[in-house]
Amino acid sequence: MTDIKYQARLQVLSQWATEAAGQGHLVPRAADLEAISAARTVEAPGVSREAVEPWLPTIQWLLKQAAFGVVDAHVQLPDELSRPVGAAHAPQAVPADDDSIGEDPADAPAPPALEVSLVAVEAAEAVTVVAEIKPAPPAAKLPKWESDAHEQVKAAVQRFTKPLHDLLTRDANEGDTRLLITDMLCEGLGYDKFRDLTTEYMVKQDFADYGVRIDKQLIAFIEVKRVSQKLSERHLRQVQMYAVNEGVEWMILTNGQVWQAYHLTGGLPVIVNLAFEVDLLGPESLEEKADKMFFLHREALKRRRIDELWKHRAATSPDALLDVILSDSVLDIIRKEIKRNTGITTTVQTLAAVIRTEIVDPKLRNTW
Repeated sequence: MTDIKYQARLQVLSQWATEAAGQGHLVPRAADLEAISAARTVEAPGVSREAVEPWLPTIQWLLKQAAFGVVDAHVQLPDELSRPVGAAHAPQAVPADDDSIGEDPADAPAPPALEVSLVAVEAAEAVTVVAEIKPAPPAAKLPKWESDAHEQVKAAVQRFTKPLHDLLTRDANEGDTRLLITDMLCEGLGYDKFRDLTTEYMVKQDFADYGVRIDKQLIAFIEVKRVSQKLSERHLRQVQMYAVNEGVEWMILTNGQVWQAYHLTGGLPVIVNLAFEVDLLGPESLEEKADKMFFLHREALKRRRIDELWKHRAATSPDALLDVILSDSVLDIIRKEIKRNTGITTTVQTLAAVIRTEIVDPKLRNTW
């Protein structure tokens, strides 16, 4: 059986390589990309280090995007990862991001120079001068804020594992769970408890556990349940009510161990999509857990890094995929395939009825 995750990784890497090659860059061979996709790491056996090394941070970034299910990740590639390590920028004006506004261009670091030494090589009474060019020092892999946030989240996930186990062992109440979550938000996710967090945020006649503000703008609600309580649809409806009333698009449910991030799109009816879920005591690696929790870090949420995740989840949700499957164009392809394989002629209406009543999960049918 084809490994779907392998195919997704290979597609992401292949799309990037095609575009980079079209821009005149030397990229790894197809065989290298296949080996990396299979092993999920650039350390795969047989991979040409010479070809991969200049693209190391780029490939690692793309693999992470593929792990989250992001399609066309190459389109979202940060500018600093769009060229091999050590390659000079094209001579054009580059707009500054919000971290560098107001800086004097004269203070900007100069691009790394290549180190060149001349070596005399004697051959048949002639002397040839050969330039030995040493590659420039590696460029920064990620913006400083992003690498700092990743490290902060990773350290916190590791540090809070034991306290979480302790809370579970003694079946701690919701209040004690909330104390740990406050520490996680502040120490691990970069929030200031006085500036960014409002506990018992009043919404009409009820209270949300946390209101989250960034630069004075309310952007999320967090609903907390005791550590041993399983998160449910009822809890989601509770925090959804707060978000609808206050016009907030992000909702976070957590019991300390499991964290769920939902996006709310206003309308009639409102649309709620799960962006991601992570179990801090689950079987995923420390890196995988930290990569997901990174999207809840204050600096990442401020820059809306989580948006691509929920857009992908929305586009591939059961309802969205069912709409695609039941479209006339897809049903017509199925009809033709049945005709080709069996000789039986049918209609798209018949196929739609069979899919709706005999294939689709009854839970989905109840939403029509």
